[in-house]
This record gives sequence, C-alpha cells and structure tokens, in this order.
Amino acid sequence: MINLAVISLKDIIKYLIKFTIFIAIIAGIFTYASKLKNNVGQIEILQKNAFLSCLNITIPGAESINNKNTKKQIKNTESPLKLALGIELEMMSSLSKEIKEENVAKEEQEKPDEDNQNNEEEPLQQAETGLKTEVQSSNVPNKYTVQYNGVKIKNETKYKLTKEILTPNINIKTKNILIFHTHASESYTSSEKYTYKPTGNFRTTDKNYSVIRVGRELDKQLQSYGYNVTHNETLHDYPSYSGSYDNSLKTVTSILEKNKDTDIVIDLHRDAISDSKYAPTVKIGDDYAAQLMFVIGSDGGVTEHKNWQENLKFAIKIQEKANELYPGLFKPIILRNSSYNQELAKAAVIIEVGATRKHIRPKHN
Repeated sequence: MINLAVISLKDIIKYLIKFTIFIAIIAGIFTYASKLKNNVGQIEILQKNAFLSCLNITIPGAESINNKNTKKQIKNTESPLKLALGIELEMMSSLSKEIKEENVAKEEQEKPDEDNQNNEEEPLQQAETGLKTEVQSSNVPNKYTVQYNGVKIKNETKYKLTKEILTPNINIKTKNILIFHTHASESYTSSEKYTYKPTGNFRTTDKNYSVIRVGRELDKQLQSYGYNVTHNETLHDYPSYSGSYDNSLKTVTSILEKNKDTDIVIDLHRDAISDSKYAPTVKIGDDYAAQLMFVIGSDGGVTEHKNWQENLKFAIKIQEKANELYPGLFKPIILRNSSYNQELAKAAVIIEVGATRKHIRPKHN
C-alpha cells in the first residue's frame, strides 16, 4: 500500500516546476555523460540515484514509489528520463485518486448535522391557499442548526441529526388525539377588551383567558374534521408551579391507560420566553396570528425515552405541510435533553402558541 500526502493544486504546480528544472539539469548531465567513453555504466547509476534523490526531496510521496519501483530498475540501460516520467505519471494518478476520495468525504460531511450552522433560507413551494403569508419583524431571531426539506431545527442535544433521523417516515394512529396543558394557567397580555384576574405573572385560573382557551379552539377545529379529541383542562401548575410535569404525567398516564389507541398527544403551552416584549406574529391574508413552535424532548436527560425520534419525525411532518400552506407559521423546532413526558406516546409533542407581550399602559396627566 502506498501512503501519499494529499496536496493542493498550488503545491502540485510548484512541485512540477521544480521537477521540470531538475529534468533539464539531469538531461544536460545525461547528454554530457553519454559522450564519455569510459565508466559509462557507473555514470548511468550515479545519474539515476541522483535523479531519484532529487525526486524524493522535491515531491512528497516520491520516495515510497521509488522504493516500489526498485525491482523494475534492473536494466542499467533504461533511460532516467523515461523512468522519471513513469514515476511522475504514477504519482499523478495516485494524487488524483486521493483528491477524489477527499472530495467524496467532504460531501459526506455536508449531510444534515447538528453542527451545521447553515442559516440560509431555503425557498418553499407554497400551496394555493389564496392568502399571502408574511412573518412580522421580531426582536428575537429564529436560530437553528440544521434543516430538513425547509423545516428548521435548533438541536440542543448531543445527537447528530442524520437524514435517517430527520426523515418523517412514521406510522401512527391518527383517529384519537389527546390535548392537555402542563402549564394550564399560562395566559397572555390582558387588554382593555380582554381583561382577566391574574393569579401570577402572566397567569390566571380563569380558563376563558388562559392557554386552556386555545386548547378548546383546537379541540373544536379537530372535531370538525372528524377526529376523536380528549381535552383535559386540569390545572397542573396551580396552586404550585413546581412539580407541574409530575402532575401532568399522572394525568396523561391515566388517560392513555383507558385509551390505548391514542398516539397523538399534544401538550399545549404559551411560550415562556423571558423577553416580555417578544410577540412572534405571522400575517396570513389580512389577519394576524401568533406563531407556533414545536418543542421535542429526547433521552439526553435521566428519563428513558425510546419514542423521541418518532416524536421529532411527527413534528417535522406537520411542519412540512404548514410550510407548504402558510410559510412562517411555525418557528424552528427545538430539540432538547428533557423528556417532557413525551416518552408516553409515539407522536407526543409540546406546541407553544404565541408569547406574552409587555402591555404598555397610557400615561395619564
């Protein structure tokens, strides 16, 4: 086996120039030496050795090829120029092969990867809805690390997101759907028209103004399409926010034990981003709507979670269709180490709907 260093085109050209100079020098020596009648055999041997030494020094990898061709150099009458050209052709062939292999390796590395920080926008083919979709400007950028078919994902886990993991080739039961709320008291900014009694910072137990109201609307829409929907309105985060996921775990486990044919489990939230001025919004036609976001857990935490890849595939599948109909409706999917109780089902997801926005009250003189 021949081990050659892979060199750049610039280096190859530099080495070829040096090689041409040495060819000229050796050719001159050979012409002069051929005129000598005495010690012809010794001069030819010295010429060959000197020339090969020059190649060994000038071109990386030449020494190994020269050693390989030692057995071919039995006849002292072989021309040094012919020998040199044969060696050079063999080296160029080897270099070409190694460069080709390096390019193939680079192409493999450019496949979807969690370390791929390519944030270039990919054009989406929008379906004919008759409505123009436009994402409104925001003070919080939509960061992501990888894309699959236009679906952006911010990977916060240790896993490398391969094409196999991202391809949404899933087989789930879609007839039954469970909707619940781990943080059921999450609410939005109150206004003069929509005022509620707060029970915390952007929280209320009034189910008409909390994220539970969003769940009711989703329930209504899904049922209109013929799905069997179970909407649980238990306040898992009240009176204590601590232990919310432990509380919702008990609720969901109990429901799924009675409805074993349920694969789709939606934990509906309001984005709890710390910047209260952040209002992720998309304009669809003449209407303004809150952007949505999937949050998917993994087994990067303590809890065993065998379903996380199927959960991710389900979210990608939904977001692919959303991108087709209303580009910008969804923000990038976030993949995290926590399980969020999503180990309980094959298509379990968190969907965050909008966010709080700081309500600036008018000043009174």
